Amino acid sequence: MELSTLLNPSQIEAVQAVDGPVLVVAGPGSGKTRVIVYRIAYLVRTCGVRPSRIMAVTFTNKAAREMRDRIDQVLGGAQQNLTMGTFHAIGARLLRTYADSAGLDPNFVIYDADDQTQVVKRSLEDAGVDHKKFSPNAVKHAISAAKSQMVTPAEFAGRKSNYFDEIVHRVYDRYEAVLEQSHALDFDDLIVRVVRLLEGNAEVRERVQDRYVHVLVDEFQDTNAAQYRMARLIAEKHRNLCVVGDPDQAIYSWRQADVANILNFEKDFPGARVIHLEQNYRSTGTIIKAADKVIAVNRNRPQRKLWTENSDGLPIIVHDALNEQDEALFIVNEVDRLVKREGFKHGDCAVLYRTNAQSRAVEEAFVRYGLPYHLVGATRFYERREVKDVLAYLRVTYNPYDDVNLLRIVNVPSRGIGQKSLDELARWANRRSLPLYAAIQLLGEPPEQRGEGPDLGQRAEKALAGFLELIRGLEAEAKGSNAADLIKRVLAETGYRDYLLASDDDGEDRLENVMELRTVAEEFSHLRGMDSLAALLEQVALVADSDNVGEKPNSTTLITLHQAKGLEYPVVFIAGMEEGLLPHARSMEDAAQMEEERRLCYVGMTRAQQRLYLVRAYRRAAMGMRSANEPSRFLRDVPPELTALPQRKRVQAAGFQPEMRMAAMSGAAARDREAASVAPAGPPAYKAGERVKHGTFGEGVVITCHPSGSDQEVTVAFRGTAGVKKLLLSFAPLERVQA
Repeated sequence: MELSTLLNPSQIEAVQAVDGPVLVVAGPGSGKTRVIVYRIAYLVRTCGVRPSRIMAVTFTNKAAREMRDRIDQVLGGAQQNLTMGTFHAIGARLLRTYADSAGLDPNFVIYDADDQTQVVKRSLEDAGVDHKKFSPNAVKHAISAAKSQMVTPAEFAGRKSNYFDEIVHRVYDRYEAVLEQSHALDFDDLIVRVVRLLEGNAEVRERVQDRYVHVLVDEFQDTNAAQYRMARLIAEKHRNLCVVGDPDQAIYSWRQADVANILNFEKDFPGARVIHLEQNYRSTGTIIKAADKVIAVNRNRPQRKLWTENSDGLPIIVHDALNEQDEALFIVNEVDRLVKREGFKHGDCAVLYRTNAQSRAVEEAFVRYGLPYHLVGATRFYERREVKDVLAYLRVTYNPYDDVNLLRIVNVPSRGIGQKSLDELARWANRRSLPLYAAIQLLGEPPEQRGEGPDLGQRAEKALAGFLELIRGLEAEAKGSNAADLIKRVLAETGYRDYLLASDDDGEDRLENVMELRTVAEEFSHLRGMDSLAALLEQVALVADSDNVGEKPNSTTLITLHQAKGLEYPVVFIAGMEEGLLPHARSMEDAAQMEEERRLCYVGMTRAQQRLYLVRAYRRAAMGMRSANEPSRFLRDVPPELTALPQRKRVQAAGFQPEMRMAAMSGAAARDREAASVAPAGPPAYKAGERVKHGTFGEGVVITCHPSGSDQEVTVAFRGTAGVKKLLLSFAPLERVQA
């Protein structure tokens, strides 16, 4: 393996520095994944390290799959024994291996975000707290934050500072009890329980540390306290911990990620080798220079400078729009022009924004003009109701003590078990500290064994007995078949197939979604019995949001800046370059948060390979109010010589209606066209207050009319949803409406 023909000198240094702690500070587009792949190959081929003694940690399943595919191209079948995956996937694997030592049922289930919310709601009720006054999501986030800092319910009690903390403490304690009763773990537990296991059990710690001689962690700037402790514990014996990351791309503090983990790495590991990857292979010289100027303002960062051998490329387009609709039309117009006139594909383009709410206007524009797009963050496959229902049956079959999923399907399809009966059953089970499944089992026992039973009525008790037999039957099926066959059995035995087809006009589509889940399950058909079901449920539970990026081929991606990290596109539009949006209003009074907002902008800019557009609106609606916004301070940091304004010829090239082309020319575009004009336009064609009619926007009232180069610009307040528009008369002729 001749590295000199494959890597640059800094990359080679990072690959060959295999002894002791190493920090690789990898700028965007600097080939860090390539470095990790060849570092693993170097360890195996040159250093003779067995793949089974290497652990490589990523942050998304998608990144893990891509990295494994690339390693497979270099090492072939030798990589099969390599331990690679997300922190959560590796944590789950370790906990199943050492379940007894960790005090866990080896068949524990992993609760996803929706399951966790249901547990929080139940815990709020048990604690006597009205979930309408205290958001379950806010409480769930607070519990997650505590866990990521390794704070137990008892320790949280000493940190309470307000009434909300008091509520969180009461719920946190009950939340943990419900998880334990349900033989379930949440995502945070997959890390926290591993740390506690390794810290508290010397024998297990020794075995894990002996196995993993080399530990690599990607995206190290995104680790939280618990993840950092997990990595340090595993690598503690051999000290061959290689972390790769970029402090300038640390944008997840709201997920409890701590940029101090990477900034303090040299203090935590004295003598650590630090290697900088500064050559960018992704973007044009202009984009790199502009992004470097934006991030250079931050103080809490390493001193380094990106550079590239790529050409400078075209200037960055800075566009001022009138409002969010005008902004969206400009973006759609440019995408259409790039596809029709410059050889780009729709899939080459991405629109990035700070908040999900910004996607509405952009999505409406794509729909209106028939351009293909993919909205990242829409309802994901595994969150669809029918998919979650079938998964709930599978989870209860695997672990019948899973109260959250049992409640989801105990009366789906309807078995005549009403909510009143379920509430009574839950109260009876709580008094006896029993999971619901155990309570249902107890219902079938003689009165002298079960004691005073719940007030359910004969019909409900009979239905619950039937449900019990159903689950027992599915459990027997699961032990003798595989996950794909079990799904087929679930659809037949529960009546769920007929239930879907009879439920609404989308029944066929919803059934297709369930069959797609069966296709996923086929991946585990080589396993038998509960092993097949366990593998399917674990994969589903660990799927991350960003794994769905790119579902729709050749379509423009609409995505938040946070979700876009790790991705790249030939053409990038960053919408909403305004004070209050980017940077977000919440960061204004916090210097650390402002630095993170700047890093977020930097991440967005460095997603672009060839073209970068920075777009803002003069006025924008938010929470029912429309307000004027100042340009983002980050725009001021981009050197003017690296930017340009949209040209008139570009707008005219698009194959859209004249009024749409004109809408895209508001703000800076119109001023740029005005400055380039030489012939006077003559006296104003309209007076303020005149009523006019437009072919698309309907009737409106003229606000202003003034010369604009050789043309005239008219601002009109149209009725209805069209709002205020700035139009050039040569492109958008108006008709007077007689009073």
